[in-house]
Amino acid sequence: MNLPLFIARRIYHQDGHQQEVSRPAIRIATLGVAIGLAVMIVTVSVVFGFKHTIRDKVAGFGSHIQIGNFMTQQTGLPFPICISDTLADSLRSLPNVRHLQTYVQAQGILKTDSDFLGVVFKGIAADYDTTFLSSCMMAGRMPNLNDSTTSKYELLISQTMANQLNLSIGTRVFAYFLGNDDLRMRRFTVCGIYQTNMKQFDDMICFTHFRIPLRLNNWEADQSNGVELLVSDFTQLPQTAEHVIDMVNRQTDRYGETLTSQTIYEAYPQVFSWLSLLDINVWIILALMVCVAGFTMISGLLIIILERTQMIGVLKALGARNATIRRTFLWFAVFIIGRGLLLGDVLGIGLVVLQQQFGLVHLDPASYYVETAPVELNIAIVLLLNLATLLISIFVLIAPSYLVSHIHPARSMRYE
Repeated sequence: MNLPLFIARRIYHQDGHQQEVSRPAIRIATLGVAIGLAVMIVTVSVVFGFKHTIRDKVAGFGSHIQIGNFMTQQTGLPFPICISDTLADSLRSLPNVRHLQTYVQAQGILKTDSDFLGVVFKGIAADYDTTFLSSCMMAGRMPNLNDSTTSKYELLISQTMANQLNLSIGTRVFAYFLGNDDLRMRRFTVCGIYQTNMKQFDDMICFTHFRIPLRLNNWEADQSNGVELLVSDFTQLPQTAEHVIDMVNRQTDRYGETLTSQTIYEAYPQVFSWLSLLDINVWIILALMVCVAGFTMISGLLIIILERTQMIGVLKALGARNATIRRTFLWFAVFIIGRGLLLGDVLGIGLVVLQQQFGLVHLDPASYYVETAPVELNIAIVLLLNLATLLISIFVLIAPSYLVSHIHPARSMRYE
C-alpha cells in the first residue's frame, strides 16, 4: 500500500482536518488554482477563436495560395495568366489541395447621383467556393454565376459600400471603367450585400460574373488574373506551398507570361504579423496564471504543514522518514489542486460555451474585425492546460515540502 497516499486521503476526507486556520488556506488555494485555470482556458479559447476567424476571413477573399503573373507581383499592375487544363489537374491532385478556382479583377468607379466610390470588381465563376461569402450575407443573394451570357449585370457589394452610396437590394448603379483609350460604362443591379468587418476588403471589393471584368480587360476567354487554391489542413500550408512553387514558379503559359505563387502569409503579412503578437500575450497570461496558482498553493501548503506539526512529530516518532512525510503532504496538495482544476474547468468551459451561444462580449468591428469575441473550445488544449497546471504546481511545492525535515519530534508534540 502507498502509505503517503493513504494518510493524505484520510486527512483530506475526514471532517476534522478543516480547522480554523487550514479551512481558509485550503479554500484560497483551491480558488487560486480554479481562477488561474479558468482564465487560461478563456484566454486560449479567445485567442484561438480570434486567430482562426480572422484567418478564415482573409482566406475567404484571397484563398490560401494564389498563382498569378510574375509582373503583377513586381509592379502591382494587372497582367493576365493562362492556366492549362493539364496544370490545373496537376494542382488539384496535390496533397492537401481541396479546391481550385479562377478569378478576374477590374478596377472601376461606382457612381450614383450624389456620390461615387472607387472599387475593385472581382469576377468569379460557377466553380468559385462561395461558402464564406454566403456566411457573410446581410441581404439578397449571390450573383447568378451560371449565366454564361452575362445578360444580367448583377453585383454583390459590401455593407460599407451600400451605406456610403445609399444602395439597397434591387438598386441599379452605374459603373465606369477606364480603358487604354476610352471610358466604358456598365449598369449593374445590386443583388446582394455582404459584411465581413474587414475594412481593407469591405471598402474595396465587390463581386460579379467572371466574364464581365474579363471583357472589360480585353483578355482572352482562357485568361484570368490568377488561380486560388484552398487547402484542407491549414497547418500543412507551408508544405503544400513548396509543391506549388516547384510546379508553377518561373514557368510560362501559352502566351509567354511567367507564373509565380504566394501564400496568404505573403499576400497579407501585416495581418498575420499582428495575429502573431497575440501569441506573446497568451504566454504572458499563462505564465502569470500559473504563478498565481503556484504561490497560493505554496502558502496553503506551508499553513497546512505548520498546522499539522504535531502529526508530523508523531509520524517521525513512529519511524516515518522525512521523504514519506513530504510525499504525504504532496499527495494532500494533489487533492487540493485536483479540486481546483475541476472547478476551473467548469468555470472556464462554462464561460466559453456561454460566449459561443449568446455572444455576451461585444467588440468594436472597426478595431477587431468582429462584432463579438470569437471563442474556440479545444478539448485537447484544455486537457493539456490541466496537466501542465498540475505538474507545475506540484513541482513548485517540492521545495516548501522540505520544511517537514526541520520539525523535531519531541518539540513538535508539545507544539500548539
